[in-house]
Amino acid sequence: MQKSKHSGKGDNKTRSGSVKVYLLWFVEEQEESDIELLIGVYATRADAKAAVERVKSQPGFATYPKGFQVCPYEIGKDHWSGGFVKA
Repeated sequence: MQKSKHSGKGDNKTRSGSVKVYLLWFVEEQEESDIELLIGVYATRADAKAAVERVKSQPGFATYPKGFQVCPYEIGKDHWSGGFVKA
């Protein structure tokens, strides 16, 4: 039986066979500067969502409950390869 791609279990492989993890971010846009916090890195989407449940009642997070973002991230791949310009 084949597992669902987003079942929360065994969903950390890409089609090419490389491993992906799930980054849990908290992002809140503000006038002067945005708040961007990396809460953690998890093996499955379900683990990341469970982490949201653990921290969402904490000070700050409770005020902005829609600020959580779960983002898949492939391991062993260059994600920023174009250099940068210092402003």
